Amino acid sequence: MRPIRVLIVDDQALFAEALAARLGAERDLEVLPVAHDIRRATALIATEAPQVVVLDLVLGEESGLDALDLIRRRYPDVRVVVLSGITDIDPMVTALRRGAVGWLPKTESADLVSQVIRRAAGRGGWIPPTVLGEVLRRLFADGVPGTDDLAELTPREREVLRCMVDGLNRPEIADRLGLSANTVRTHTQNLLGKLDAHSALEAITVAMRAGMRPSNPGDDPPF
Repeated sequence: MRPIRVLIVDDQALFAEALAARLGAERDLEVLPVAHDIRRATALIATEAPQVVVLDLVLGEESGLDALDLIRRRYPDVRVVVLSGITDIDPMVTALRRGAVGWLPKTESADLVSQVIRRAAGRGGWIPPTVLGEVLRRLFADGVPGTDDLAELTPREREVLRCMVDGLNRPEIADRLGLSANTVRTHTQNLLGKLDAHSALEAITVAMRAGMRPSNPGDDPPF
């Protein structure tokens, strides 16, 4: 398998270079030269085609949200994970609504960052478990890009989506439905496409907007 190409966009040079060195030690990650501003970031995306961008929300005098909007508009297939010192929920929800597929505080370990990068490259994502419930509630209340119409889904895709709402991972979904992991992966990719969802989080939120709820009332679906 080819390594996942990763671009770090962060104006804190020492932090960014240290993170790049650490992630570069992972065999399945190929870390590109660090970008410290939006201009450099977009230039590298155009020429180096990263699959995942790890983005800070503060880039000197520039806004990471502006960078996110630009990346999503010009390069919709690039997956963006926010890695920021900001821990407020409001900008977190805003970034997710604008197309980020994950959020990590800078205090997290490089091991977790690398895991989230892999999940992002595989059309997954990650939100800190401590705020997941509140983030989902706000996304559910305010809406996310996509549609709340599940009519295009096949019965099996609906079953897979309901398992996702229940918080099951791929092996658990395969076990519950009596399917292979590869078949579950195919159904998941198909339903994400039909829902115009960029991540499991968006798919779960769309499902909840359409009336699906976790099997155990009161439980928040893990992401």
